[in-house]
Amino acid sequence: EEKNIGHSGSLPALLCQTPASDLDKFITEFLQPNRHFLEQVNKAVDTICSFLRDNCFRNSPIKVLKVVKGGSSAKGTALRGRSDADLVVFLSCFSQFTEQGNMRAEIISEIRAQLEACQQEREFEVKFEISKWENPRVLSFSLTSQTMLDQSVDFDVLPAFDALGEVPRHSPQKGNSRGRVYVDLIHSYSNAGEYSPCFTELQRNFISSRPTKLKSLIRLVKHWYQQCNKMPKGRGSLPPQHGLELLTVYAWEQGGCDCQFSMAEGFRTVLELVRQYRQLCVYWTVNYDNENETVRDFLKLQLQKPRSRPIILDPADPTGNLGPNARWDLLAKEAVACMSAPCCMGRDGSPIQPWPVKVRDLTTRDQMGPRRLTHSPAPCSPWVGPSLGSQLLRHPRDSLFSGSCCCILPCTPPLL
Repeated sequence: EEKNIGHSGSLPALLCQTPASDLDKFITEFLQPNRHFLEQVNKAVDTICSFLRDNCFRNSPIKVLKVVKGGSSAKGTALRGRSDADLVVFLSCFSQFTEQGNMRAEIISEIRAQLEACQQEREFEVKFEISKWENPRVLSFSLTSQTMLDQSVDFDVLPAFDALGEVPRHSPQKGNSRGRVYVDLIHSYSNAGEYSPCFTELQRNFISSRPTKLKSLIRLVKHWYQQCNKMPKGRGSLPPQHGLELLTVYAWEQGGCDCQFSMAEGFRTVLELVRQYRQLCVYWTVNYDNENETVRDFLKLQLQKPRSRPIILDPADPTGNLGPNARWDLLAKEAVACMSAPCCMGRDGSPIQPWPVKVRDLTTRDQMGPRRLTHSPAPCSPWVGPSLGSQLLRHPRDSLFSGSCCCILPCTPPLL
């Protein structure tokens, strides 16, 4: 969906006027949700989760295997006043990825009918958003309740194939079982990220396991991004917000994974990455790696697409590239403007410097085969993308990395 956006020449007044030394206070006072608000949202989410498990498909052979909370509320990065929740319903009727697409409309229609029937019993009201798609991927609605909410909560409910089964929260699992899932995904998908809901738990865990201060930086970046998204000039779509979240994680990894970092330096580093968007090729290998030949060959193809810059691969779904087909140029203009604002300037008026990004040449590798860092912690050892005369950005302290890579590539690399 296209939105009217563009470079306005002005920044959100509050963030723009905030001194760099006060960014932590700005996040606490204006961006971080208060406890009462979070309790209300969690209660609403639990109500809908309970409904989906207990009421949907009661008289049907279809069983709800599990309901997974996703989105910012589950990741711990929700903004104050933004009451939204993503719920993924994993169903027994899906035995492969393609069935999810074929039966989606029927499933969504049934969930909607059951929600409408249960409103009075559960003491809530729902208002559905009418989808313009014949086969919608999601059921969107807002929930209001006099008994548990001061304001409405917006929900997106997505039916999905349970490709992963049980997913531990803190221990990435690679190898044969996870590898087979990704091979099936690669053979099944037609559009980038179309089966992304199947990997919601991995996407959630990738962010939720991060330190509290990094989540605060993500909130700050999201706030800046959402203000940019309101700019009323031009046509096009800004990059997806999830892509900015991943760049924020990458910036923190580049800075050495320090839990007590400077918020201004972290924010300035993300802005710098946005400014250099044409050169970015960022990916992680915490969930999928090069041990399976099909996955390895697919990743090579993803990373070699010359017109897909920037490349920001979803760490849970290698088919999901969050970089291309978006107006990064407009976001980059806003980033440059923000760099000269007080939030990116020191007390003495000097610019805040981004975290150091060590650039070094890649060695030539036969057939772009796998390469593992000798100091990188298992189980997150990264493999490096195609050479193409490229350079690899990596912090000098490789041992602190969590399976991430960022290649600075020529804008028009030669064909292999």
